[in-house]
Amino acid sequence: SQAAKMKLKHNINPLLLQLINFIVLVYSLVTYIPWYILSGSKQAIAKAKQVKARPVNNKPGGAYRSVNSLHCLASVLYPGCDTLDKVFKYAKTKYKDKKLLGTREILKEEDEIQPSGKVFKKVILGKYTWLSYEDVYIKAVNFGNGLAALGQQPKTNIAIFCETRAEWMIAAQACFMCNYQLVTLYATLGGPAIVHGLNETEVTTIITSKELMQTKLKEIVSQVPLLQHIITVDGKPTMWSEFPKGVIVHTMASVQAMGAKADTGNKLPSRPVPSDIAVIMYTSGSTGIPKGVMISHCNIIAGITGMAERIPNLGEKDIYIGYLPLAHVLELSAELVCLSHGCRIGYSSPQTLADQSSKIKKGSKGDVTTLKPTLMAAVPEIMDRIYKNVMNKVNEMTSFQRNLFILAYNYKMEQISKGYTTPLCDSLIFRKVRMLLGGKIRILLCGGAPLSAATQRFMNICFCCPVGQGYGLTESAGAGTITEVWDYTTGRVGAPLVCCEIKLMNWEEGGYYNTDKPYPRGEILIGGQNVTVGYYKNEARTRKDFTIDENGQRWLHTGDIGEFHHDGCLKIIDRKKDLVKLQAGEYVSLGKVEAALKNLPLVDNICAYASSFHSYVIGFVVPNQKELAELARKKGFKGTWEEICNSPEMEKEVLKVLAEAAMAANLEKFEIPVKIRLSPDPWTPETGLVTDAFKLKRKELTAFYQTDIDRMYGKNVK
Repeated sequence: SQAAKMKLKHNINPLLLQLINFIVLVYSLVTYIPWYILSGSKQAIAKAKQVKARPVNNKPGGAYRSVNSLHCLASVLYPGCDTLDKVFKYAKTKYKDKKLLGTREILKEEDEIQPSGKVFKKVILGKYTWLSYEDVYIKAVNFGNGLAALGQQPKTNIAIFCETRAEWMIAAQACFMCNYQLVTLYATLGGPAIVHGLNETEVTTIITSKELMQTKLKEIVSQVPLLQHIITVDGKPTMWSEFPKGVIVHTMASVQAMGAKADTGNKLPSRPVPSDIAVIMYTSGSTGIPKGVMISHCNIIAGITGMAERIPNLGEKDIYIGYLPLAHVLELSAELVCLSHGCRIGYSSPQTLADQSSKIKKGSKGDVTTLKPTLMAAVPEIMDRIYKNVMNKVNEMTSFQRNLFILAYNYKMEQISKGYTTPLCDSLIFRKVRMLLGGKIRILLCGGAPLSAATQRFMNICFCCPVGQGYGLTESAGAGTITEVWDYTTGRVGAPLVCCEIKLMNWEEGGYYNTDKPYPRGEILIGGQNVTVGYYKNEARTRKDFTIDENGQRWLHTGDIGEFHHDGCLKIIDRKKDLVKLQAGEYVSLGKVEAALKNLPLVDNICAYASSFHSYVIGFVVPNQKELAELARKKGFKGTWEEICNSPEMEKEVLKVLAEAAMAANLEKFEIPVKIRLSPDPWTPETGLVTDAFKLKRKELTAFYQTDIDRMYGKNVK
């Protein structure tokens, strides 16, 4: 079974193991009845087995809907709140003095010189200081009025290019109130992509931070001729001499002061209607130049209505930690869900998230330890990293500690698969691991890319909470599916949200049909109010990816291949763009190959590549430095990190490990990489080789490794 494959290996004496198993059995029998009566798990087990979505008709390819919205899709959170400004006003009235946005104060910054001579910036941070719903509302009103005083007109574009922080959300709410169309750009986008987004949307004002202004905007501002105003959210920047004429720099505080003084009594502000564009979100795109997705007020509200329904007991007791890019639909939606339900949002960053994070000075506290959040969103890349770090720590334990951890891990895995809980293991064994994320997490939300079964199970076991795995695209306002909290199965993304319906369309080339048995399969199409308006100034692409049916329902063609299980849950099994036909006619799913090999301790990241002109698969691998250095030592290979990665001998050794794992994962012989290139440098969004959600950018990776591809395909492998 899949659970058996995910179990950890121990080296305990067989007789001792039998004794331990007997004690565990006695413990399980003694505690089962009181647990069953008191924990309410009877209902949870029953819910897990229920059908979660059904097709609306019996025709092949009929749309599936959540059983909670079979007759009518949900589209609004609160009656009458059909635009984002109304949602915030409703929340402000309801939760007036409650805390909303929190930021940690910087107590001290210092430079730390590493043994290599590199200088790392380290910070010591204080407590979280909070703005209430009322505070945020007033700041947003003033900022919106201040922008109007600078000449911003309703239904015109304004750009935000800034890290995730409270000011980002305040600026966004100001734009929603005044019906300005907010153009969002990732803080990690490269120069040409930023220039493209700013010029295509013809913005005259950009909201940014001092650091991004100095590092990113400085170089490109002369290539954005329409730019008139730059607003920095964190105080006055030091000016630079080569600043273009005609561009004025303001601080957010000065614009808010302007807005507070502005006389808006005579004219009524232009409020948005549901069909007005709220956000033009530039996707970092795993292919080509970024596209601007036009998302209306009603798209976002439908999306967050669907998401909120999957988070039980969401409310004022919840604290959410915000650290993913707010320019990403997953983070923006998650924060808007929290804001509309009275939750607190404490801001963080990947560099300050945990006690061990790169910017946190040793001995001082990371953000999760200080905030103790109950809700957190993560992309699989971050969860994979936590999984590998904890497993490395387990391997460094004494034999007794390691075997104790492994026994508890395997025992809990069995209990979870039956729908049971393990309070004793949680408090004695996993408490320390749980503290890595603050100790209070009740739901982990995961999206942006597929999460491996092993990592999902690890998070369930060690962090003692469900992982809500979601599927959605920028083009569907982030909404599609999310697993229910009592569904502990792995590898699936859950049933359609109550705001949308999903159908599968035949894809003949790949051999996927919605009449397939036992599960219907095909390209995933999402329909509902959350399906966005289309791509900004790109009518041809909009017509290709979006269609309207005879009932006027709008459908998004995702390019992903899925299958529906008997309980109405969706599983993503392939991607149209990831399917390559080899020379001999076999189809290889690159994503499937990567998923099988990505969780190896030796692999930090992997990109499979195949060409239709050749008969075998190759790959680019970012190896784990510690693991590869250890393998090199065992094989007697000496050299620098670059020399190890460039060594044909080490490539062969890594290939052996990959081939073993591929066979264990039941990959076909033609799917197993035959040649690889070891990359000494990691792939980060800054390199342009992965997106902000750490999805592979295949086109960019292919261009970057073109000489290696030529070398690996240069001569046929016998």
